[in-house]
Amino acid sequence: GELTLWESNTIVRYLATRHPASGLMPADTRRRFLAEQWMDWQQTTINRTSFDAFIQLIRTPADKRQHALIEQSAARTAPLLDLLEAHLAQSAFLAGDDFSMADIPVGCEIHRWFGLPLEHPPRQHLQRWYAAVQARPASRGVLDQELS
Repeated sequence: GELTLWESNTIVRYLATRHPASGLMPADTRRRFLAEQWMDWQQTTINRTSFDAFIQLIRTPADKRQHALIEQSAARTAPLLDLLEAHLAQSAFLAGDDFSMADIPVGCEIHRWFGLPLEHPPRQHLQRWYAAVQARPASRGVLDQELS
C-alpha cells in the first residue's frame, strides 16, 4: 500500500533512507546522529525563534506589523545563528565533510531567514555553507525563490 507522510523532516529522513546511494543518510553512526540533531534543532529551536519575524515581515501587512515581535525574534535568533556559524567553522556541512539530510531543512530555514528584510551581520562560515547548499542542482527552484 501507499505510505502517506507529513512533517517535512520526516519526509527527508524517509527519502534519505529509501535512497541510500544518495548519501543523504550518513552511514557512519556518529555522522548520522549529528545530522539527526541538526534536523531536530531546525524544527524545535531556530524555527521557533525565527517564526515571528517571518510572519510579521512577510505575511502581515506593513501597517499591522508588531515591530517589537520582529525585534524579539531577531534577538532570539542571532545566538542560534552564531552557534551554527561556530559549528560550520569546523565542518564543511552540518554532519561533516559531505552534504547530508541535515543540510536540507536547515538550508531551507536559513534561506527563509536571509530572505527577511533585516540586517544580516556577516557570518562567513554560514554564508559559505549556504552558498554551497544553494549551488546544489536540487536547490534550484526552491532556494532561489523569494519568500511569500
